Amino acid sequence: MELVRKARKRQARLGTEKVYLRIKRTLIREEIKMGRDKLNRLLRDEQMLVGKKKNHTRTTNSYHRFRKWSNLLKDMELTRPEQAWVSDITYVSTKQGSMYLFLVTDAYSKQIMGSYLADNMKVESATVALKEAISNRRYPDRELIHHSDRGFQYCSPVYIEMLQENGIQPSMTTKHDPYENAIAERVNGILKDEFDIGGVFPDPSMARRETKTAIQIYNYERPHRSCEMMTPWEAHRKGNYQLKKWKKRILSPVATGDKN
Repeated sequence: MELVRKARKRQARLGTEKVYLRIKRTLIREEIKMGRDKLNRLLRDEQMLVGKKKNHTRTTNSYHRFRKWSNLLKDMELTRPEQAWVSDITYVSTKQGSMYLFLVTDAYSKQIMGSYLADNMKVESATVALKEAISNRRYPDRELIHHSDRGFQYCSPVYIEMLQENGIQPSMTTKHDPYENAIAERVNGILKDEFDIGGVFPDPSMARRETKTAIQIYNYERPHRSCEMMTPWEAHRKGNYQLKKWKKRILSPVATGDKN
């Protein structure tokens, strides 16, 4: 249990499989007979399993006059880093009001390439995260797609122009399909569920500090099952592994927002 607490010191909501990966070598060295399933039972008995958090705030406004671009990622197989980026916005709460976290994530490696925590949802805030992502490119000569929802920030001519000036193709979801930007949604969920940025911070200054720390730990320390248990930083540099695929769940009409 001491090894588990140590593994969760910086990632308090790290799941059983990833905890086991962290402590496996020590268990073997100390001749402690403990497999993953046994560890899971132990954590359950000690009431230390990580449960899901359920929070949702609408951050997308797709009712605007700007052009909505086609979905270029549909049925595309991801085979390398910087083949596609996914962008999204999620809220961060403080006692002084809501803030909004703009993220740009590599769809293949899951590395967060750019981020910006703002007190508004303006187009300018979205471009800050995009500029950071562009500056962090490791493979700038590769063809790249930028995928997002139909929010006005991403459809804005200012944002689209920045993409095109950097040789990046815009791609967007179609209406009522939450799986079309599932990777971005998943990253939002990990940051909120595992790194506790879904709570309420005392003030914006602490929210920025904690969010920055969470993203750093996520990129450099958190392994991903879809990336052969590499961290996003490792996966982005290796870039020649078989990306694990997950089956889509069948959503009910209520879950998709379609009542017909």
